[in-house]
Amino acid sequence: MKLIRFAAIGECMLEVQANGFGPAVFSYGGDTFNTSVYLRRCSTPNAIDVSYATGLGTDPLSRSLLKEWQALGLKLDEVEHIEGRLPGMYLIETDSHGERTFHFWRENSAARAYFQAPETALEKHVADFDCLYFSGITLAILDTASRQRLFGLLNRAKSNGCRVVFDNNFRPKLWPDRQLAQSIYLEAFASCHTAMVTLDDHQAVFECTSLDDALVHAQDLAIPEVVIKRGADSTLVRQELTCEWLRIPTQAVQQVIDTTAAGDAFAAGYLSRRLCGHNAEHSAIFGNALAARVIQHRGALIPLDAMKDLIPSQTY
Repeated sequence: MKLIRFAAIGECMLEVQANGFGPAVFSYGGDTFNTSVYLRRCSTPNAIDVSYATGLGTDPLSRSLLKEWQALGLKLDEVEHIEGRLPGMYLIETDSHGERTFHFWRENSAARAYFQAPETALEKHVADFDCLYFSGITLAILDTASRQRLFGLLNRAKSNGCRVVFDNNFRPKLWPDRQLAQSIYLEAFASCHTAMVTLDDHQAVFECTSLDDALVHAQDLAIPEVVIKRGADSTLVRQELTCEWLRIPTQAVQQVIDTTAAGDAFAAGYLSRRLCGHNAEHSAIFGNALAARVIQHRGALIPLDAMKDLIPSQTY
C-alpha cells in the first residue's frame, strides 16, 4: 500500500498548570498538534507519515519541544525556525469546583510568523503530501497576508488531488469581530474536501439562533465530505454530496473526566481509517471510540497505554 503523507498546520503551545505561585506542571498542546499525535498513534508508520508544520524559535524551549515531538513520532521537516520568536504559552488555573480558566501569551508566537518566510518548507514540498489538515485556530492566529498564503497553498494542493481537511474549532477571543470570522470560515470551507464541523462552534461562528438552525446551515455546505460532531449526540456523516446522511452513535462512558481534545482525537481516529480506504461510517465509529476513551482521562494527550487496546496491531 502506498505511504500516505499527512501534514497538519497550526500551533503547539507551552502549557503551564498552576494555581497561584508555587509548584506547576509544565506541558504542551494545541488542536492540530493533538490530532497529529493521535493520528500517529492510530496509524502504522508504513501506512501514514505524519508531519507537523508550525513555527518555532531558536531558543532552548523550542529545541526541547522539537525533541519531544520527534519522540512522539512526528516528522518535523516542515517546521520553520524563526529567530527572535518564542513558542506561545497558556496558563491553566483550576478552581475549587474543577472549573478551568485559561490565560494566553501568544501575540508574538513563532507559529503566527510561519508564513512570513519567503517560502516555507511546506510550500516547497506541498506536492508530496496526500492530506493537509488545518483548523479555525490555525486561521485565527495568522494575519491577513499569511491567511492568503495558506489559502493559496491549500487550493493548489486540492487542485493536485490532495485531500484538504478543515476542522472548524472556533475561539471567539482570537477574532476581532464575528463578521471577519464568518468570511474566513466560508473561504476555508470552499478550500476543503472534508469538513469536520463541531456543531456548537458552527452555531457560534455563524450566529445561528439555535443548534437546529446551525445543523441546517452545516448540512447545506457544498463540500464533498462533511462530518458533524454533536457532543454526546450521534455524529452525522455524509461521504459524498450525493450520499444520504448517516447517524453514527457516540459511545456512552460511565464518567466524563475531561473533554479536552475529544474533537481532536475524533478527527485523528476518523482520518486514520478514512485515509486508508475505509468508508465514512467505519471511520466515524472508530473516531467516536477514540474520543470516548480520551474523555475518561485528564489532559489533551492521554497515556499511550490507555488506548493500546483500540489499536492492537500498532507497532510503537
